[in-house]
Amino acid sequence: MTDAHFTTALFQAVDHNFDNEIAFLADLVRRPSDNPPGYCAEHAELTAQALEALGFDVERHRVPTPVVERAGMISATNLVVRHRFGAGPVIALNAHGDVVPPGEGWSADPYGAEIRDGWMYGRGAAVSKSDFATYAFALKALIDARAPLAGTVELHLTYDEESGGLIGPGWLLKEGIVKPDYAICAGFSYAITTAHNGAIHLEVTVRGKSAHAARPDTGHDALEAAVRVLNALYAHREDLRQIRSATTGIEHPTLVVGLIEGGINTNVVPDKVTFRLDRRVVPEESAQDVLAQLRAVIETAAALPGISVEIREVLVTSPLRPIDGAQRLTSALQAAAEVTLGARIPEEGVPLYTDARLYCEAGVPTVIYGAGPRTLLEANGHRADERVKVEDVRLATRTVALALTNLLGV
Repeated sequence: MTDAHFTTALFQAVDHNFDNEIAFLADLVRRPSDNPPGYCAEHAELTAQALEALGFDVERHRVPTPVVERAGMISATNLVVRHRFGAGPVIALNAHGDVVPPGEGWSADPYGAEIRDGWMYGRGAAVSKSDFATYAFALKALIDARAPLAGTVELHLTYDEESGGLIGPGWLLKEGIVKPDYAICAGFSYAITTAHNGAIHLEVTVRGKSAHAARPDTGHDALEAAVRVLNALYAHREDLRQIRSATTGIEHPTLVVGLIEGGINTNVVPDKVTFRLDRRVVPEESAQDVLAQLRAVIETAAALPGISVEIREVLVTSPLRPIDGAQRLTSALQAAAEVTLGARIPEEGVPLYTDARLYCEAGVPTVIYGAGPRTLLEANGHRADERVKVEDVRLATRTVALALTNLLGV
């Protein structure tokens, strides 16, 4: 067949299975896999069975319970599908099936997978159960179209992105279960992400000494000290606005204090206050340098009589940066998108962090691309009414399948 004839056959294979693809995605959305709490092994098994019904051989890699618990989860099983077309490089397609809890404010059932005005609504519909479907059905289309490829395509379907990825892609890579030459990770359809922020999550515990509220002078107020620390962090946050990233799509580092608890009772001087902060690390920064800077700000502000401070590292992740070989993935996806979308899609950075960095840290050229709208806000990612346009799932499936033929074509 000529290239044009094969492309037509490939797109026909995608379209032939598209109703099944949307039903597959809907089934995944209807089955909760919230993290926290992180009980995700059951969803993985259901996904594995659905993939087997499509004809795939599915490897189930159960993460040992102690490893899962250290990550703050209950259970996790990583799924790997490998299809070898011929001798050549291995390209991994990675997406995560764990999702943040739905929260409030939905106009639809967060586990309903309702389709309204061409959009599917539900937690995980866009981030990133949609790419379980995109990647699986792109691979199925290649198989059905008898693609003459030289290489292997693997699906890496994992369940801990919301906890940092260390027991998902991080564990698969560390254990040597997967050894890809390239990786494409879950993303959206109208741009290719080649860089993103890292993240540092710290738990800060400020300790003092309790006392009766009638004699506060006999205690050491942990809340008062914590307020000093928080004020220092918020002042530091203003300084971060002066650091400008050169990466398109990323502006400057950010800092948020997202959780706080403490105190004993209204009439007691607080003896302990704990809070958690999130500091995003732009691609031009070093995560370790940022960590040292945060420690200095906190410890200096907490230097008061009778006060001690403990800083626990919950998560320290590096930014995603382009490495040698990543441009090949970008070029293949851009060439495919010119056919499927009729336009050249840009490469950009995003201010969030993802599993993709773990492939990059392992020396695997990695980019982010998948099914979704133009922005995270349009997808309502991590907020009420998360959604994905049904037609974007079709377009992304076509684009990924065609890009793989560009990368692995004989």
